[in-house]
Amino acid sequence: MRGTVEAVVVDDGRLLLVERPGGWGLPSGSPEPAERASATAARVVYELTGYLVDGSTTLRSEGAGGGAEASSAVVCHLLSTDPSAEARLGPEQVRWTPFEETAGAALPGVVRDYLGGHTPV
Repeated sequence: MRGTVEAVVVDDGRLLLVERPGGWGLPSGSPEPAERASATAARVVYELTGYLVDGSTTLRSEGAGGGAEASSAVVCHLLSTDPSAEARLGPEQVRWTPFEETAGAALPGVVRDYLGGHTPV
């Protein structure tokens, strides 16, 4: 698998976003050789933010068959409440955003669909 893996880290109705050029988005990165998408997501989140997560579910959009757009989004669950000091990004570059306030973030449609179906009432 080549391409980009985006980590959808959710906790208590909030989504983990990281600062990117031009705005906020999901933690993302490229897989290492023979690395599954779930492992890539967990590794990238730890490297960027210092949070430990587990990658559990890969989100797929309708009609996605591994075409030209080689990217995937993996839902991750938070395993640590405090980030490691080894994070590449500083605290000002990491944000926990309530699902309903993610409108300004660069999120794939499949992630918006997921969040829409999981917004706390």
